[in-house]
Amino acid sequence: MRRKFEKLLTDTIRKGSLTVEMPSGEAYSAGDGSGRRIVMRITSWKALTRLVLYPDLALGEAYMDGELVLAEGEMYDLLELIFANMTVNETRGISSLTRRLVRLFIRIGDYNSPARARRNVAHHYDLDRRLYDLFLDSDRQYSCGYFEAAGDGLEEAQLAKKRHLAAKMHLKPGQRVLDIGSGWGGLALYLARMFDARVLGITLSEEQLAISTDRARAEKRQGQVDFKLRDYRALTGRFDRIVSVGMFEHVGNRSYGAFFAKIRDLLEDDGVAVLHYIGRTTAPYVTNGWIRKYIFPGGYLPSLSEVMPQIERNGLMVTDIEVLRLHYADTLRHWRKRFMANRKRAVELYDERFARMWEFYLAASETAFRYQGLVVHQIQLAKSVSALPLTRGYMAESEENLRQREQDRVAEISTAAG
Repeated sequence: MRRKFEKLLTDTIRKGSLTVEMPSGEAYSAGDGSGRRIVMRITSWKALTRLVLYPDLALGEAYMDGELVLAEGEMYDLLELIFANMTVNETRGISSLTRRLVRLFIRIGDYNSPARARRNVAHHYDLDRRLYDLFLDSDRQYSCGYFEAAGDGLEEAQLAKKRHLAAKMHLKPGQRVLDIGSGWGGLALYLARMFDARVLGITLSEEQLAISTDRARAEKRQGQVDFKLRDYRALTGRFDRIVSVGMFEHVGNRSYGAFFAKIRDLLEDDGVAVLHYIGRTTAPYVTNGWIRKYIFPGGYLPSLSEVMPQIERNGLMVTDIEVLRLHYADTLRHWRKRFMANRKRAVELYDERFARMWEFYLAASETAFRYQGLVVHQIQLAKSVSALPLTRGYMAESEENLRQREQDRVAEISTAAG
C-alpha cells in the first residue's frame, strides 16, 4: 500500500511542493519544488489505505479525525495544490464502462422524495443558527454573491446579487412572487421593500422558517411577505414571477422534469422565472463523495446538458442565460476567512471535529470553483415570447434604478435615526 500511495502522490502532484510524512516516520516528496512548501503528516496506516482506495472521501475524513495533520500550510493550501494539478474534466482517464456506470448512477440513484428532501435540508440548514452568524453577511445570504467591481466586500456583493436577480425578473410593483427555497428571507424581503411585491417564500428548513418569519414580523410585512414550510411539489396557484436561488442543487437529477413542470403550472402566461444554481462546465458527473456524505446529502450539481432538455420538454422558453464563473469562489473566500477568524466559536458551538469538517467544506468548495469547473448558472424563463423586452438593456436600467433607491433608503434611515 505504501508503494501505491507513493505512486498516487507523484502521479497527482507534478507542480508545487508537497511532503508527506508517513506513520513510520518516512517522508515522501512530490512536485517540482515551486511555490509554498506544504507538509502533511498521516498518523495511521488505516488512513493511508483509505486515501489510496477512496481519496475523494478519505481526505476529508482523515482531516476531520485528526489522522491528517498539516505541519506546514493550511487545508486550503493543500486542496489548492491538489486541484491545481488536476484536470477540470473529472472523468479523464477512466474507462468507457466507468463512464456509463456513472451516468447510470446519476439516473437511478438521485431521487429526492419529499420526505428525503426534508431530511437532507435539515442535515445542513437546521444547524445552530449561530454557526451561520460566524461567516455570512448581515442579510444571511447563503448563495453566490455578485462582485461588480474589484475590491467589493461580501456585503456589497450580496446586495448586488439581489439587485441583479430582481432586474432579471423584470418585476413590476405589486406583483405576486414565489421564492422557492427562500432561505432566511433576505431576497423575499428585498423584493417587498423595493417593489411592494407580495411574496410567498417556501423552505424545508424549520430554522430558516423561524428566522425569516421573525424578520417579516419585525418589518411589519406580515400578509405581504409570507413564509411557509412547504415542498415545491405541493404548491398550487399562479404567480407573476418565480425565483429560486441555491435550491435547484437539492432537487435531484431524476426530479428535473417534475420541477420544471411545476414551474410551468405555477407561472402566469405572461410571467417570468429566474433560476440561480451551482452547475458544471464539464460533462455530467456525480457529486464528490465527502460533500454528499457530510455536507449536502442528496445534492447534485448539473451540467447545462442535463437542464436544458427538461426545460424544453415542459413548455418553458429560455430567454436569457448567464454563467457566473469566479463569483462563487470569491464569495467562499470571504466565508472561509470569516469562519477561520471565528473558528474558536465554532468549536464552542459543536466541537473540534465539526470545525475541521466546516473548514474542509469551505476550502474544498472554493478550490472547486477555482480549478474544477464549478460555476453558477442564472437562467431566465418565460412561457410567452413577448413576456420580456426585446433587448437586455432593461436589466442594466433596472439595476441602476435599484442602486439609487437603495442609497436613498439608507439616507432616509440615517436621517430618521439622527
